[in-house]
Amino acid sequence: MINEKTDECINLRIENNIAYVSLNRAEKHNALDMTMFYAIRETINNLKRDRSIRAVIVEGKGEGFCSGLDIKAVMKSAKAPLKLLFKWLPWQANLAQYVSVGWRRIPAPVIMVIHGRCWGGGLQIALGGDFRIASPDASIAVMEARWGLIPDMGGTLALRELLSLDVAKELAMTGESINGEQALNFGLVTHVDDNPSEKALQLAQLICQQSPDSVAATKKLYNKSWWSKPSFALARESYYQIKILLGQNRKIKTYNQLHQDEKSKEFTKRQNW
Repeated sequence: MINEKTDECINLRIENNIAYVSLNRAEKHNALDMTMFYAIRETINNLKRDRSIRAVIVEGKGEGFCSGLDIKAVMKSAKAPLKLLFKWLPWQANLAQYVSVGWRRIPAPVIMVIHGRCWGGGLQIALGGDFRIASPDASIAVMEARWGLIPDMGGTLALRELLSLDVAKELAMTGESINGEQALNFGLVTHVDDNPSEKALQLAQLICQQSPDSVAATKKLYNKSWWSKPSFALARESYYQIKILLGQNRKIKTYNQLHQDEKSKEFTKRQNW
C-alpha cells in the first residue's frame, strides 16, 4: 500500500513501512523559507505519531539536498526571524532548531541522502538524521560564518558526537565546503556512494528486517546515553530490555530467527517509545 502526500515544498510517501520525505523546492535548490520550516515540523510530528513507520529516508529534489536558508524569502517579513528563534524555555528547541533535532525524536531510524549542495541550514537538517549517505561530489558546508553568524539550528548536538572539536571549529569558523569523501574521512557522513538513494534504501530494508521495538529502543538508548552518566546508561539498558521482552515483536523476531526456512511472521506496530 502506498500513501502519498504532496504540498508545495514537502513530498511524503509511505510504502512498505518506509517513509520517503522529499524537500520539494527544486527551483530554489530546496532553500528554507518559512513555509518549508513549518512543513518540515509538521512532517516530523506526523512521523513521530505513526507507529507503523519502520524507517525514514529524507532527500532533496533537483540538483541538491538543501542550499540553506532562503534569506530573501525569510527577510520579507520582520516577524519571520522572531518566529524562527522564539522559544518559551531556553532549553527547548525553537522552530529553526526543531527541523534538525526533531528527526532525532522519531522512534525509527532516519537516513539523510545528500547530493549536490548541503549548506548551512541544509547541513543542520542532515545532522538530525541517524545516518547520512552522500554522493562523492556532494558539497557540504557549515555556511553560517559567511553571513557573520553561528550555527544555531540544533546541529551542534550531532557535531559533538561525530567530529573532533578542532575539525568542528574549523568547518564552522571558515565556512569552507568539503566533498563527500572528505566528509566521510571526518566522520561527518556514514557512507559515500555513487547512488546514495539506492544505498539508503538498502540500509532501510536491512533495518526493517529487525524488530521495530528493538530498533526504536536502541535509537533512544544511544541518543540519551551517549553523553550521560554510566549509571543512567545502565539503568536505561535494563528498563528498555524489560519493556522489549514483554512485547510481541521480540517473540516474532525470535520465531523468525529460529524458523528461517519458513515464511516470516509480520511484526506488529512498535510500542510507544
